[in-house]
Amino acid sequence: MQNHAYKIDLQDYTVNGVKNFNTRTWGIYVRNASKIDAIESENEQIVIEIPADVSNINASFLEEFLENVVVKLGSEGFRRRFTFESAGNYKIENHLEEAISRILKEESVYA
Repeated sequence: MQNHAYKIDLQDYTVNGVKNFNTRTWGIYVRNASKIDAIESENEQIVIEIPADVSNINASFLEEFLENVVVKLGSEGFRRRFTFESAGNYKIENHLEEAISRILKEESVYA
């Protein structure tokens, strides 16, 4: 694995200037388009950059976007390897906590 932090900029996944990340469908799209699953396997640290003028990133989007890496790494492993940086004032912590909780709860139901 490489030692530098790989950056995924959510700005690259906005459409027509809309800065909302709020559907499961869009989460799946961004997961696939960003290749986050492969990036996780190839990089020790991953930074997800949040655009300055983002207005919403909800738990449903995050569930789909992060599902595979959270299941693979678990909550603590995910937090060690992934960080979120906001170019503005957006606070992702509450929605991120909710998404991780949902992902791991759903996984335990099927495990």
